[in-house]
Amino acid sequence: MIIAVDGPAASGKGTIAKALARHYNLPHLDTGLLYRAVAATVVRLELDPAKEADAVAACDFDELTLADPVLRDDEIGQVASVVSAHPLVRAALLQRQKRFAHQDGGAVLDGRDIGTVIAPDATAKLFVRATPAIRARRRHAELQGRGDTTSYDKVLADIRARDQRDSSRSAAPLVPATDAALLDTSFLSIEASVEKAITIVEERRSRL
Repeated sequence: MIIAVDGPAASGKGTIAKALARHYNLPHLDTGLLYRAVAATVVRLELDPAKEADAVAACDFDELTLADPVLRDDEIGQVASVVSAHPLVRAALLQRQKRFAHQDGGAVLDGRDIGTVIAPDATAKLFVRATPAIRARRRHAELQGRGDTTSYDKVLADIRARDQRDSSRSAAPLVPATDAALLDTSFLSIEASVEKAITIVEERRSRL
């Protein structure tokens, strides 16, 4: 069984995907970490994330990079949004994600193009969303918890800018798969969001 969980930043897709992986005892991949690893490598090597050749050169990152806590920094997230818009970067990471999705027994993946590009044959597809203001509030609280002093207004502006980049890029734009179930978490608790996600997956499985 393959479960695809897509959605914009801070929508709750990662939390939901992890919970689904635990519930169904499946391996989980946060595909955004791959792009964050490329971004962190670009920053470390002082390359230009806007240049496709520089971003592609950073795709050959050490696997240990995926465990680096710096990947969660907001700055890295912004750079990740830039490098992920390059078609050759997406192509370089495509097979790694497809292999994970189609391993024996299946998997849960979350990202922005799982249901449309990585696993269009997924058993269940969810597109998780929330309003920009609520997503900014969540991300701001997360940053504050890590001692980051970035203002709420800056976080909101960054989220809107990322939404624009992710939705308008030519390669695998952020759009719901035509057969994805929409899950709006704006006014749902984590528990309620996960419960609703499980209900969606079970409903999709019952159709098979």
